[in-house]
Amino acid sequence: MAPLIWIIDEEWPDYDEEKKILARRYPKADIRFSGYDFENDLKEFGYQADVILTQIYTSITAETIDKLKKCKGIAVYGGGYDRVDIKAAREKGIKVTNVQGYCAEDIADYIIAAMYTFNKCLTEYKESLKDGKWGAQAIRKIAPRISETTLFIIGCGTIGRRIAERVRLLGIKVTGYDPFLTKEQFEAASIHPVSLEEGLKTADYVSMNVKYTRETKHLLKKEHFEMMKPSAYFINTSRGGTVAEQDLIDAVREKRIAGACLDVITNEPPTLSETILSVENIIVTPHISYLSRESYADLKRRTVENGLCMYEGKEPADWVNP
Repeated sequence: MAPLIWIIDEEWPDYDEEKKILARRYPKADIRFSGYDFENDLKEFGYQADVILTQIYTSITAETIDKLKKCKGIAVYGGGYDRVDIKAAREKGIKVTNVQGYCAEDIADYIIAAMYTFNKCLTEYKESLKDGKWGAQAIRKIAPRISETTLFIIGCGTIGRRIAERVRLLGIKVTGYDPFLTKEQFEAASIHPVSLEEGLKTADYVSMNVKYTRETKHLLKKEHFEMMKPSAYFINTSRGGTVAEQDLIDAVREKRIAGACLDVITNEPPTLSETILSVENIIVTPHISYLSRESYADLKRRTVENGLCMYEGKEPADWVNP
């Protein structure tokens, strides 16, 4: 019997990759599509879905899960699965997967780009040129060589370790905090383990790379930003909720830290009225740090494979609620 595959998304321009994979495995699969406001579709056909492929922004609550009659798996497009009620899915016997580590190299590149943007003050020179400044007179402050700086990584999983691997090639010192890693794992990754407090106090750049859970919600707040150097920068590519956003805004405005580069914010997608979008010395990008041609293709392929694996009663590689 052909499966009903329900794709809930408003992010991707097309689903050619998904259709191609499904056509090879289940030529008669019934593929349906919905946006984030899917309540009517849930009543019409979604309740019969065998597998759901869903964007990270989709809220799949316990109430929604309770209405699913045949679903064997919910496969999330991406690493974050905090908008899926994991407990309700487990109680219903529905597996949930994410896609782990697929964009580690891309996020590492983003973080390096952010570090260089701050180090070379690339966003400032347009104003200098308007004022007729050229050469050394255009520089507001002379930064140290990037090889003389320290990057502190909070969360040294697959992505954190790939970041460390890439930035070490630039001569940058790498420290890290992760209570789940052993001393041997830190050594294997050539990351110097430190406490959260020590890492914040000594870093020139701080990169947040933890999963978003109850334990990591607002992991960094006012007291932590006050530990950082006034010349230090904060970079977040994990989830906006890992940081107390107003405390970060205050820290930048009051010059307790030099600035921030954020690919994630608390409210996503934003309404565009959020304060964080208009703070001087805070760069916000629209959650694109993970994207490259290669990561995009890999994300779609692995999400579909996870979904079909659950449909076929097999143990998926990226199972998050065993």
